[in-house]
Amino acid sequence: MISRRTFAALVTSVALVPTLGLAQTAPAPFDNPGEVNIALVRYLSTGDFFQAYLSGVEKQAAALGVNLQVFDSRQDAALQADMVDQAIALGVDGIIIQHGLTESMKEAAQRAVDAGIKVVAFDVNVENPAIPQVEQSDRDLARLALEAALADNGNEWVAGYVYVPGIAPLDRRDETWKEVKAANPGINEVAMFGTLDNPIANSVANQARSVLSANPNIQVMFAPYDEFAKGVKIAVDEAGMSGQVSIYSADVSTADIQLMREAGSSWKATAATNPAVVGEVSVRTLALLLAGEDPGASVIVPPTLITQAMLNELNITNMEELGAKLPAFAHADVAMAPWMTLPPR
Repeated sequence: MISRRTFAALVTSVALVPTLGLAQTAPAPFDNPGEVNIALVRYLSTGDFFQAYLSGVEKQAAALGVNLQVFDSRQDAALQADMVDQAIALGVDGIIIQHGLTESMKEAAQRAVDAGIKVVAFDVNVENPAIPQVEQSDRDLARLALEAALADNGNEWVAGYVYVPGIAPLDRRDETWKEVKAANPGINEVAMFGTLDNPIANSVANQARSVLSANPNIQVMFAPYDEFAKGVKIAVDEAGMSGQVSIYSADVSTADIQLMREAGSSWKATAATNPAVVGEVSVRTLALLLAGEDPGASVIVPPTLITQAMLNELNITNMEELGAKLPAFAHADVAMAPWMTLPPR
């Protein structure tokens, strides 16, 4: 096996230089962070959320001064498992598994643990007590969005629902959707559809066109992933139904904000964490493990409800302004330690 010390010289990685010096009391191995090597193994990477998440991972890795290698499987589950094995063979100190399928990631993650590598999972359940799960509190994301839908529309409406099973965050959001329907029997779900085929928004739009044509009485679309919501909005706009259909979603980006603020937009609210902050938290969680500290079995980043009315009232046009005007969105005091250096704000 290639040694950890020679990892950075043998792979095409990003040598990340810290923007601020680490505290003198940094524990091993962060007293010599240039010899710490971590890998991010991605399943999903298409869309603004995942670009921002990657940016957060890169910035926090840079602030800590560690070397980062990124593997992108582009939604190929078998390839993602192979990439975990590649990271193991390269002798990394730690691995972040970002999304994926339980059936393909469970054994791969265990192989990494067996090799003495610290592992963190973001939004994929690898069913391993040794591996902390970083989550966006997906049930709260769905709850906040659906509370907004109920506040805006009452508790009796015809709904369409966008869902793809087997993806951990979508499955957790689905649990909340089922609970809300059970508590509000006046919600009539007439269509469930969804796809993760790239480009996701356009693929969902193709499906949504057919759904709206077959169910012109739909009043609310619950699309708990922003790429889903983008696709639904395309179809709603094309059908001339913006005044009839209201869209509620999860996740946010600058592009989402612009779509929500369009005149007469059907996209009324989204519940979100800052994906860049989630990326930072993922790296900090791994750093705690590497330093011999316990981040806990579940590391949860709390979400914020973002409404169309709020964006218009505060004149928010992008993610930077959202963080500035909603400070809770700009940083999560999660997976922190006094010796850690944070990215510059």
